[in-house]
Amino acid sequence: MPEWTAVSRTQHADSYFWPRQGYGFAAQEQVVPVLIAELTKLLPHYTLGFIQQGEGAHQRYQPVALTGLGGERNLYLHSDGRWLASYVPSVLRGYPFRMAKADNDQQVLAIEQDSLTVEPSAHPLFDDDGNLSEKVQQTLDFLTQCENNRQVTAKACQLLGETGLIEPWPLKLERGEGHEPLSVQGLYRINEKALNELAPEAFAELRKHGALALAYAQLFSMNQLSQLTERAKFHEKHHAKQADQSANRDIDSLLDGDDDDLTFDFGD
Repeated sequence: MPEWTAVSRTQHADSYFWPRQGYGFAAQEQVVPVLIAELTKLLPHYTLGFIQQGEGAHQRYQPVALTGLGGERNLYLHSDGRWLASYVPSVLRGYPFRMAKADNDQQVLAIEQDSLTVEPSAHPLFDDDGNLSEKVQQTLDFLTQCENNRQVTAKACQLLGETGLIEPWPLKLERGEGHEPLSVQGLYRINEKALNELAPEAFAELRKHGALALAYAQLFSMNQLSQLTERAKFHEKHHAKQADQSANRDIDSLLDGDDDDLTFDFGD
């Protein structure tokens, strides 16, 4: 498990950090949390669903992009660390930084402990005036935008749950001749029938908080389920060490670009 430490001008004035090199840190992620603000960019590449977190009064739903089939491999990650889609979910792009809750419940910038170094050849955390370096400040701005939209997303999920629109998703994926269908556990989806039968007042309330967009995005995204099985076939072929040239052509079919910078239009 990665260890995170709050970035401190007192503790880290003379510290440096190694920037992210690829996405190897997400190698075992089977689902990746997503935000309402990025739905349109996610839809061409990912199947979306929900997972349940907490219990009782603290139970809540989290929207996620499916990146695996319940095994140990993230199907959107190449063995060399490249992300095999032209859009990378925002939650991954701030690494090795993240927003974390301090003892006073305030959100603070944190860094993954192993990325810290005293090597001056790495990137500085602070400049000579004691301010965050330009690169770190850019990351903080991006993560702050993400955190603000995360709260909007959480509210939308809460409304979907309270309205009774989220249901268990008994997902089974066909894996071709000679393979048993794969059952994926722990996922939830939108109940389309219940959504279509909503009273006008409830429908308007969902639209007001962005929950309606999230509901429809999840339903539309189920057309991308074939991406998961195709990616599983690619990895099986790649790890079977078949012809390198053929494998590289397969990579090109999965990777249209590399949108992994810290820019995103989150709107107002």
